[in-house]
Amino acid sequence: MSEGDGFAPLLDPAVLVRLREELDDDEGVWKVFVQNFIAHLPQRTERLRQTLTTGDLKGAMEAVLSLKTSSQMVGAERLAGMALNLEQAIRNDTRDTDPAVALPQLAAVHLRRLTQCSRQTTYLLRAALKQKPDPS
Repeated sequence: MSEGDGFAPLLDPAVLVRLREELDDDEGVWKVFVQNFIAHLPQRTERLRQTLTTGDLKGAMEAVLSLKTSSQMVGAERLAGMALNLEQAIRNDTRDTDPAVALPQLAAVHLRRLTQCSRQTTYLLRAALKQKPDPS
């Protein structure tokens, strides 16, 4: 995904359906998985904020990869795309620039939209958890 990540859906319901099927809706294990994602999302975004604003390159890469991967696993397409864009920016912008300078600049550019997207995604995931599965 590119800068057009705003065009990706906030949530891909097919991923949740697949997750439910793969876990055989075993006592709602898929719901616990999604609830864990929701519960840990604020810590993931806060960790990303801290590492970017302090110029911690290793920590920023770990944080953005964690956010990207976990978002992909629950179908949070737009959030995963934003994390991918940030990951690429981190790699590119720190190649020839001091991370203590580049990372705070990336925080200023990316964090507000990323945080807003995480809130929207959380709202949709909570709504999906309340929905009854399609009997077909």
